[in-house]
Amino acid sequence: MMHSADRTLFTLVSILVTSAIVLVYSMSEYIILHDNLKDLHFFLRELTYGCMAVFIMWFLSLQDPDKWIKPLGFGLFFGSLFLMMAMPFFSEPFVHAVGGAKRWIRIAGFSLAPVEFFKIGFVWFLAWSFSRKIKHKPGSTLAEEFIAFLPYGALFGFVMILIAIFQNDLGQVMVLGMTMIVMLTFAGSSVRFFFTVFLAIIAAAIVFIVSKHHRIERIKSWWAVAQDSVLSILPPDMAEKLRVPIDVVPYQIGHSLNAIHHGGVIGTGLADGGFKLGYLSDVHTDFILAGTAEEFGFMGILFIVVVFILLILRLFKIANRSKNKTFSLFVLGIALLIAFSFFLNSYGISGITPIKGIAVPFLSYGGSQIIAASIGIGMVLMISKKVDLT
Repeated sequence: MMHSADRTLFTLVSILVTSAIVLVYSMSEYIILHDNLKDLHFFLRELTYGCMAVFIMWFLSLQDPDKWIKPLGFGLFFGSLFLMMAMPFFSEPFVHAVGGAKRWIRIAGFSLAPVEFFKIGFVWFLAWSFSRKIKHKPGSTLAEEFIAFLPYGALFGFVMILIAIFQNDLGQVMVLGMTMIVMLTFAGSSVRFFFTVFLAIIAAAIVFIVSKHHRIERIKSWWAVAQDSVLSILPPDMAEKLRVPIDVVPYQIGHSLNAIHHGGVIGTGLADGGFKLGYLSDVHTDFILAGTAEEFGFMGILFIVVVFILLILRLFKIANRSKNKTFSLFVLGIALLIAFSFFLNSYGISGITPIKGIAVPFLSYGGSQIIAASIGIGMVLMISKKVDLT
């Protein structure tokens, strides 16, 4: 039996998209003047991306999931994987590189980040394959579970090399890794295997961190901010050995925390924030939550958090009530991508964890992330038509 697509999910995402358009309009003021861009440059682009996102969700919600989900999911997976493999061999002006890392492909004046679309395709591939290959078998040994997981581990290792080394983007790997192991557990693997894979991913992340000097410096900078609250509970002699000189406190984190503090309860008001004026260089992208905290205060952040919580809970409800295991795992994966990305960004800008360069889904400026995320939500809206949510 087919129901109508879930209007609640569509509405929640539309609220975030609308909020993003307003926030980008306010936050991009300084960068436009600094780079001598046309007035409303980022606002008009974000408005275009937002309208495209809403249209994509609406269009996909009308389609039959039994016909559309599989080709769309595999198309995203293999298409974006091919582009990520080919990008290192492209040269200007076909790719846009930052710090030597080629992350964007130039298409008709716009930059496309294949990794954003790959995340949706990767979640689909895992959901499709886990539902067929990973089964809960009481009494299975750790070795048997490891053998069943080995092909996925090899795939993830290959993806880690593509993203963490060639694109220098360890944050995306962390989001994908955490999503994969939670999906694996819900697919039928044991809790002990979950912790085994989790520790293996942590170990791999540590190896990638120590392999790059700038990542080590980023960890030191984060520790300079977080150390006081942690070292206060340790013996003085041990605390002194672990203390990092205060002069390495990160520039961005310091201004981010000051922006959050300056906002107070109700904020300074729309367009009246001061830290976006050259102090937070990525305020319309990675630090948009810090800019929101300054201009709309605690109440503005509370509103954003509530919308995200309702969105994630709605996705969990759809996943829980879906009778198709592949669909259920896919919706769960989309919820995890959104949740982990939001947590990593919010924890980073508040100094709880090191900054990862992860965008806030639907809220940060950027066409690739908002279009890719809208495709993922559109696929979920298709699935919701086969779920009784009453």
